[in-house]
Amino acid sequence: MAEEKLVIISDKWGSKKGLWIASYFGYLQQYYDIVFYDCQQLGNIDVSISSEENIDRAFKENGIQRAVYNLIKKETQPAHYLAFGMGATVIYKASLMGLPTKTITAISAVGIEAEEQTAPTDVQLIYGECDKSKPGLKWAKSVGTNLRIVPNFGHTLYSDEKIISEISLELLENVTKKAV
Repeated sequence: MAEEKLVIISDKWGSKKGLWIASYFGYLQQYYDIVFYDCQQLGNIDVSISSEENIDRAFKENGIQRAVYNLIKKETQPAHYLAFGMGATVIYKASLMGLPTKTITAISAVGIEAEEQTAPTDVQLIYGECDKSKPGLKWAKSVGTNLRIVPNFGHTLYSDEKIISEISLELLENVTKKAV
């Protein structure tokens, strides 16, 4: 059986604070051919002081656009995508610009409410109920996207072991359904 390709894109911290990302690999690597992108590297983010404010500013100034452009350049064949925080923002925007995708699981994407284009049908947006950056249901309906709110979680719900196992199992169901 040919393995499906899964592209994983980190949050704004990249590999630096991403030990939790290894849990996703643990669940998914035997069923998917995984390609990993550090969101900071994708956006050519280089800040002398690695504070949250500096990283956010660098992404807002041009980092998101560079990351979207670099991802579209690197990924030319349809694949499954799993992305977190700023990485989820990048994959969402890249999909609107024609990135070939099979499915997208974007967790805690930041600042996508400004987008008015209809979202590709294969996008699932997931947010914690307490995440200040979650878009409203009205916006989700207007662009036709699948929005899921997880009760009692905040922005970094994607690093919680319970959420990691749930998301991973959903992705495994996708790939094993096709194999049957």
